[in-house]
Amino acid sequence: MIEIDGSEGEGGGQVVRNSCALSLVTGRPFRITNVRGGRSKPGLMRQHVTAVEAATRIGGAEVSGAAVGSATLEFRPGAVQPGEYRFAVGTAGSTGLVLQTVLMPLALADRPSRLVLEGGTHNMLAPPFDFIERTFLPVINRMGPKVEARLVRHGFYPRGGGRIEVDITPAPLAPLECIDSGELAGGSAQVLFTGLPFEIAERMIARLRKELPEWPEDAFVVRELPADQGPGVILMIEARKAHVTEIASGFGQLGVPAERLAKTAASRLKGYVASQAFAGPYLADQLVLPFALASSGAFTTVKPTGHLITAVELAQRFLGKPIILEQEPCGRHLVRFA
Repeated sequence: MIEIDGSEGEGGGQVVRNSCALSLVTGRPFRITNVRGGRSKPGLMRQHVTAVEAATRIGGAEVSGAAVGSATLEFRPGAVQPGEYRFAVGTAGSTGLVLQTVLMPLALADRPSRLVLEGGTHNMLAPPFDFIERTFLPVINRMGPKVEARLVRHGFYPRGGGRIEVDITPAPLAPLECIDSGELAGGSAQVLFTGLPFEIAERMIARLRKELPEWPEDAFVVRELPADQGPGVILMIEARKAHVTEIASGFGQLGVPAERLAKTAASRLKGYVASQAFAGPYLADQLVLPFALASSGAFTTVKPTGHLITAVELAQRFLGKPIILEQEPCGRHLVRFA
């Protein structure tokens, strides 16, 4: 039984998700105490419970403590059973983070699976669907498994109600060396909004044009969604490089001016492009699981986040293999898997 203090490191839901995924692949049980102890509202929230329930169903696991507010979680995995599954968060909790929990176990199974995930698709503190589809999954598909994701309906915070469908064709994970991102091949910016004044989206795009003056006029797009899919607004800026696509996003929030949101997102994207790193901060922590399970390979990233460091530490505990994190002379960081 692996004992984990959920207040250490990143101190949030990532500890729960990655532990479930690693447990299903390795067959090693775990117990987490102080679940999400690093958060202002500790304990499991609805989306974390859904992630645990998903891992339990696909892996025939025995679980205790899988309830909203629970501070202790014990998980004993069984054998992973691929197939067709539907998981509904029931709130605007992230469908992408539920997918993160079950993807690697199903990608290493002995036959295909199909998932229907309902909840939030574009919400704060989680990667939007577009990031999963165009940034994360292309790397997974290069490693052997084939994963196709489709957005059926958008789901914004707080209403949720979104739906994504995912088809997984498993295969062994082949190691990758993702060192250089390559030259910038193009970029685009999109504002999705629903149930809010059009003027908010216009202000975001206007500020982006000032922040990215070298981008052509047709790189900036505003798209209004049906009113029943909101209210909500998200800005996504995409940088397409030779070997990877990065998406920086900003979610509309009460009290945060549209111009400030656009400026912050543009600054993050420009910082990533200038770094020459393969993975941005959000892609980096998501790559730890597949790269660690491939038992070899490497990728470069920007300054390590708490999420990345926590993901590395958990993978080492479950797999018993070293993962090296070091800064290169150019300033980017190398993550190498033994």
